[in-house]
Amino acid sequence: MVNVDLSTPTAVTTGSRVVPPVSPPGGATTFTYDVAVVGLGYVGLPTALAFHHAGDRVVGIDLDPQRLHAIARGQVDLLGADQDRLAVALADPELLLTDQPWRLREAAAVIICVPTPVDAARNPDLRALRRACAALVQLAVPGQTLVLTSTSYAGCTRDLLVDPLRVRGLVAGQDVFVAFSPERIDPGNARYPQEQVTRVVGGASAGCTVAAAGLVARAAGSVHEVDSLEVAEMAKLVENTFRAVNIALANEFADVCATVGVDVSDVIDAAATKPYGFMPFYPGPGVGGECIPCDPHYLLWQLRRQQVHAPLISAAMTAIARRPSQVVERVAQTLRGLGHAVRGARVLVVGVTYKPDVADVRESPALAILAELSAAGAVVSFYDPLITSVGLADGSVLTGVADPAAVTVDVAVLHTAHSSLDLGWLTAVPGVVDTTYRLDGVPHRDVP
Repeated sequence: MVNVDLSTPTAVTTGSRVVPPVSPPGGATTFTYDVAVVGLGYVGLPTALAFHHAGDRVVGIDLDPQRLHAIARGQVDLLGADQDRLAVALADPELLLTDQPWRLREAAAVIICVPTPVDAARNPDLRALRRACAALVQLAVPGQTLVLTSTSYAGCTRDLLVDPLRVRGLVAGQDVFVAFSPERIDPGNARYPQEQVTRVVGGASAGCTVAAAGLVARAAGSVHEVDSLEVAEMAKLVENTFRAVNIALANEFADVCATVGVDVSDVIDAAATKPYGFMPFYPGPGVGGECIPCDPHYLLWQLRRQQVHAPLISAAMTAIARRPSQVVERVAQTLRGLGHAVRGARVLVVGVTYKPDVADVRESPALAILAELSAAGAVVSFYDPLITSVGLADGSVLTGVADPAAVTVDVAVLHTAHSSLDLGWLTAVPGVVDTTYRLDGVPHRDVP
C-alpha cells in the first residue's frame, strides 16, 4: 500500500521564510526520488501519476492531510485512465505521499503545481505560490531541476525562484536548473490526455531549458522550447486570455442573435464548418475553474502596475464577470412571464460544477447565480449528482436535492449538463432557463 508520511513535524512558515523541520535529512549526493510534485490538486496529482507511470520514483507533497488521505483511499476526481494509474501507484512503495516540505531535498527534480487564484477584487492571490517557492528556495540542493507550472505573471519565476536562489548561493544554470513550463491539463477531457499534449518549456538559461525539457518530456507528448522564462509565462497567459475573449464574444453574439431572432448555436455550428480562420466558442452562464476566470487578471494586474491599458481584455473580463447576473435577470423575466415575482419563487439550478462531468465548483457561475437569486428573495435549491453541498458568499450552505423530479419549482436553470443527467423531467417545469443553449424538446425554454 502507498506510504503516507504525516509523522515528521511540518515546516513552520514565518512571513515569506520557510523554516525546515528540526531534524531533516542532510543534503544528499544521490536522490531518493526522481521527481517531487508540490501540490496534489487537479494538476499536481495527474502530473505525479504521469511521472510514476513513466517509471519515476515520485514523492507527492501537499500540506492538506485530508487531501493526502483522500488520494490514498482513491477518493479523488480523475479521468478513467488516471484512476487506473492511481490504483497502480497506490500499490507501489516508490510513491510517497507526504505533507513534509523537507522531502524536497530528496528529489532530483521538483515541480510546483499549486493554485494561483484571484481574490474578491480580482487581484492575484499569490500566497500559496509564494509559500511553495520560498520552501523550495530554502530546501533546494545543487543538481536539482526546479520547474514552476502554476500560472502567474511574466517574470514570476525569476522573482520567486531565480533571484532568491542566487541570494542563497545557488545560481540557475550552474548549481540548479530553473524553468517555467505551464500546465496543460484539461480536467474531465479524455480527448487530450497530458501525455499527448505539447508542453512549452522556457529556462533561466539554455542549460536550464535543456534540463527541464528532458524532465517534462517524460510525461508529455512533445516539448516546445522557448528562449526565456518570460516567453513561457506569457504563452500561458495568452492561451487563456484568448479563450476568455472569445467566450465573451460568443456570449455577446448570443444577445445579438436573440435580437434578430436566430439560434446562436445554429449560427456558430454553421460558421465552424469553415476549415480555417475560425474556432467555435459557445455562450454559457459565465466561466469557472482556475484558468479562464483568473489568468487574464494576472496579466491585467501586471499591466496596471506598469500603467498600460488593455481595453479589449478588460472589456472581455468585465463582460464575463457580469454574465451570471444576466442569467439571474433572465430568470426574473421568465418568472414575470409566469406571473411570479422573484421573491418567494422556487428556483432550482441544475448542475453547479463549472464544467460537465467534473466534480469541481471553483469559480463556478452557479454559485453567483444561486447567491444573487437568494439575495433577491427566491427560494433556491440545486441538483447535481457530483456535488452534495455548496457554500455561498453570505456563508450559507446549500445541500443538493436528491431527486429533482420530486421537487416543485417555478423555474429550473440548466447550468451544467453532465453526460449522466436525465433531463426528461424538465418538460413538466413551468419555466426553464437554458444557459447551455443546447436543450431541445422542452417547452417554455428561455435562454439568457
